Amino acid sequence: MAIFRARDVSQLSDVELVEQVDKLKMELIQYRGKVSAGGAPENPGQIREIRRTIARMKTEQNRRTLA
Repeated sequence: MAIFRARDVSQLSDVELVEQVDKLKMELIQYRGKVSAGGAPENPGQIREIRRTIARMKTEQNRRTLA
């Protein structure tokens, strides 16, 4: 999974943004499922970073619709 920074997100097309958000949401569900089943994630900060990346992408989507 690649973490996108704001600069990277702004360079993606609208279709790519939607696809990446969907992928990241599925990955987040998998991580949360692993944690709720009692397992420990390899990287505990990964859930936080995925949430923040999704927020960056949604912010960019919103910025494009308002522009």
